[in-house]
Amino acid sequence: MKEKRKEIDDTKITGFYDKETEFKGDLRFKGSFRIDGRFKGKIDSESVLIIGDHGRVDADVKVGYLIISGEIKGSIQAREKVEIHTSGRVIGTIVAPKLIVEEGAYLEANCQTTDKAPQILPEKKTQEGSQP
Repeated sequence: MKEKRKEIDDTKITGFYDKETEFKGDLRFKGSFRIDGRFKGKIDSESVLIIGDHGRVDADVKVGYLIISGEIKGSIQAREKVEIHTSGRVIGTIVAPKLIVEEGAYLEANCQTTDKAPQILPEKKTQEGSQP
């Protein structure tokens, strides 16, 4: 008998932290994940992350697609898109090909809309006694 491989549907929630949940650490997932509680740490996924109205996230986030209705502090990298809804609050940095910010949302961030991660160039060192 053959086993059927279950396909993961990014439109269905496959993981959920409710509003009374607090978690610290690294989170990796497939499928969509929703956070309505508190999370602190690092999030890494190719899928959809939803931060619900009661969600409070303090993390470095690398995901495919991010929807924010709660609050997030930290660095955000999305392969597809970041959406900040009216009740959303973002403090930090955002790098994504598309950024949608609804009227009334709070945004205090450095934003870069590109599909490539920013390159950090090494600092030029000057020799002692020489002028730049």
